[in-house]
Amino acid sequence: MTELLIRAESAEPVSSSVVLAEPPGRGERLRRLLRFLGRRPGLVVSAVVVLLVLVAAFFPAVLAPGDPNLGVVADKLRAPSGAQWFGTDYLGRDVYSRVVHGASLSLQATLIAVAVALVVGGLIGLLAGFVGRWVDESLMRVVDVLLSIPAILLSLALITALGYGTVKVAIAVGIASVANFARVMRAETLRIRQSTYVEAARSVGTRWYVTLWRHVLPNAAGPVLVLAVLEFGLAILAISSLSFLGYGAPPPAPEWGSLIAEGRNYLATSWWLCAMPGLTIAATVLSVNRISRALDGEWRRAA
Repeated sequence: MTELLIRAESAEPVSSSVVLAEPPGRGERLRRLLRFLGRRPGLVVSAVVVLLVLVAAFFPAVLAPGDPNLGVVADKLRAPSGAQWFGTDYLGRDVYSRVVHGASLSLQATLIAVAVALVVGGLIGLLAGFVGRWVDESLMRVVDVLLSIPAILLSLALITALGYGTVKVAIAVGIASVANFARVMRAETLRIRQSTYVEAARSVGTRWYVTLWRHVLPNAAGPVLVLAVLEFGLAILAISSLSFLGYGAPPPAPEWGSLIAEGRNYLATSWWLCAMPGLTIAATVLSVNRISRALDGEWRRAA
C-alpha cells in the first residue's frame, strides 16, 4: 500500500482540460479539395460537362445566342467548321444552336421524371420498410410487378394512355423508374429502423411520424439521392429514345432525340446531324454516371 501511495504521489498530474483539435481553416479545406480533384481528373471533366449542360438548359442564350429555328437555305448541310461548330442541317439551321437549346427541353423532362420516381418510389419504400407486415407485402408485390415489365415497354404503354408530349413522356419514364427507388428506400428504412437511436426514440414515447421524419428519413435518404443522380443519366437516355420514336415535343422543337431522328435520313452524307447530338447525350450520361459513382463512394466511406 505504501508503495502504491508513493507511485501515486510521484506521478505527474493529469490536466483536466481536454485539448480539442482545431477545425481546418478555409485555406486547408481548399487545399484538400484541390488535392481530391487533382487525383480525379475524370471527375473534374465530368463536372465541367454537367455544368455546361446545365448552363445550356437554363441559360441557352449564353452559349448559343442565335435562333435555333432560323435556317439559311444556302448554308444547308454544311460540315462542322469554325463558323458552325456542329455543322448545319437540311434547312440550313445551326446544329450547335439546336443542341444547346434542346438541352432545356431534354433536361426539363429528365428533372420531372427523376422527381416523380424519387417522390413516389421513396414514399412507397419508406412506408413499406417502416410499417412492415401486410403493408410491406402488398406494396412490394406491386413493385415486383413493375420490375417484371421492361422500363421502355412500360413507358410506351403509359404514353399510349397519357398521350404525346414532353411532360407526359417524362411522367411515363418516372413511373417506370419508381420500383428502383422503392427497393433502395425500403432496404435503407429496414436498416435504420433497427438502429439504437430509433429504438430509443420509440422507448421514450416519440410519435411514429416524428420518428419517421426526424430519424428514419434523413438517415435513409443518402443512397436514394445517389440513385437519383444515377437515374438522371438513365432518364436522359429513356427520354431521348422516346423522343427519337416521335413521342416527345412536335417539330421544330429541338429535343435531343428528335434531332437524331431528323438526321438519320442523311446519315450517309451528313454524319454530323446524328453524331453531334448523339455525342452530347453520351457525354452527358457518362459524366452524370461518373459523378454518381464518386458520390456513392463518398457515402460508403462516410457510413
